[in-house]
Amino acid sequence: MLNGRMMDMPLLISSIIDYAADVRSSSEIVSQTVEGNIHRYTYADSHRRTSQLANALKKLGVNEGDRVATLAWNGYRHFELYYAVTGIGAVCHTINPRLFADQIIYVINHAKDRIIFIDQTFVPIVEKLVDRLPNDLIYVILCNKGDMPDTSLPKPLCFEELISSEASTISWPNLDERAASSLCYTSGTTGNPKGVLYSHRSILLHTFGMLTFAADVGLTPSSTVLPVVPLFHANAWGLPFAVPLVGAKLVFPGAALDGASLFSLMDRERVKAAWGVPTIWLGLLAEMRKQKRKPQDFSFMLSGGSAVPRSMIQELEKEFGVDVTHGWGMTECSPVGSTTTLGSQTKELSFDEKVELKTYQGRRMYTVDMRIVGEDGKLLPHDGKAFGELQVKGHAIIDGYHEDEEASVAAMTEDGWLKTGDVARITPEGFMMLVDRTKDLIKSGGEWISSIDLENAAQGHPSIMECAVISAYHPQWGERPLLIAVTENDVTLNLEDIHEYLNDKVAKWWLPDDVVFVEELPHTATGKISKMTLREQFKDYKFEHSES
Repeated sequence: MLNGRMMDMPLLISSIIDYAADVRSSSEIVSQTVEGNIHRYTYADSHRRTSQLANALKKLGVNEGDRVATLAWNGYRHFELYYAVTGIGAVCHTINPRLFADQIIYVINHAKDRIIFIDQTFVPIVEKLVDRLPNDLIYVILCNKGDMPDTSLPKPLCFEELISSEASTISWPNLDERAASSLCYTSGTTGNPKGVLYSHRSILLHTFGMLTFAADVGLTPSSTVLPVVPLFHANAWGLPFAVPLVGAKLVFPGAALDGASLFSLMDRERVKAAWGVPTIWLGLLAEMRKQKRKPQDFSFMLSGGSAVPRSMIQELEKEFGVDVTHGWGMTECSPVGSTTTLGSQTKELSFDEKVELKTYQGRRMYTVDMRIVGEDGKLLPHDGKAFGELQVKGHAIIDGYHEDEEASVAAMTEDGWLKTGDVARITPEGFMMLVDRTKDLIKSGGEWISSIDLENAAQGHPSIMECAVISAYHPQWGERPLLIAVTENDVTLNLEDIHEYLNDKVAKWWLPDDVVFVEELPHTATGKISKMTLREQFKDYKFEHSES
């Protein structure tokens, strides 16, 4: 082998904040704080404070490989932790506060966290868990001295006091790029949450992959970007790394994620691009309808986490001029796997044809390979018709879970591909379309019904705010679809209304056998509709409107 004559420099997360502070030094980071005020500073300011925090962590005895936990909203202090912890070679473990108490206890103990940084909002949660957490765990509250709460936490430290006397410069250690950098646990819909342990190398390569579609989703130096997706959810879909690298203004929403609060923040800060889950966008869209306009400059939305209804895409694009991109990914994929950025080859398509493509989950991101596999384990063609389990492989995809061999073996194929649990089609042009989760497909009379497609069709009804489809037992057909829906302003609908609306949108035999209207749907810790909860809630459901 003839080696190239190139310098061998490790791919490290610290290089991103160094670059942002050097090249994009005056770009702003704006945070809606837990205390209620707006905090503003620049990437250069953030670099100085990150250095102070890193020096403070070292004084607390944090060493390479130690896990440092966070339980916090999207804000500037949480952002600083992302870089300070990883920069000194420790592992930043972001905890989802929406997990059940037992799950939070599990992940802190399983990760062997040394320190936990807590937003004031979440102090009461942790106080109730202290007796089941490590005895030597250090608690730091993310606030100023004057805002320190009266708490029963043992020997709590104040974040601002902790860093105030530290040097604002640092020489980052020259780490191995394959060293662990970050730890996120899956939401644990079945069994205990599973740990996804990222490396510096995987984070950097994933970030570079995101830059291949950056301009199509508003990630440019002149843009303003709002990560509504939480920093505690799968690295906020890579935005804490990609946005500083392109030098865009970064806006953090804190805890105020309702439609009116987001609209106000986006309008005031002139947010151009925002990323989040469909349930969040339903609230924002309702506020846009109310005000009969979009926030000024708002031009790009990336929606992921669950399928985006066609009706939402149509309304945002046609009525408000917002370019919607649909994304797919998993915590295990760092997490972005594909996006519906269309490209020049689709510019001749009609509006409806483009919307159709945007209801898919899009084409794979650079660094991600995709294939679909049948029940017999054989590879299926990418012809847009065949569907099977979606499997992925790439530079930023797990090869197993953190200290969980049983789950690791179950997740991986013998030839090293990750089983996603999703059922998909892939077109010859590379567009991936999710048919369903393997556990959510409905098998009626030996034929498959996609709950996702049926949900998307029903979601277009003008009086349906949110809905889900699950299977329920049927004495003749085995399983039939049950639609569970929330209506706008308590509008009264019945099954006949639903059938009339869906008649020209899905096959007749796909029509739900019944509909149940509820005040709200249950959601998982990551904002998805919890079908596991619905299946348990309706496990004894018997159809009253079955047709033979």
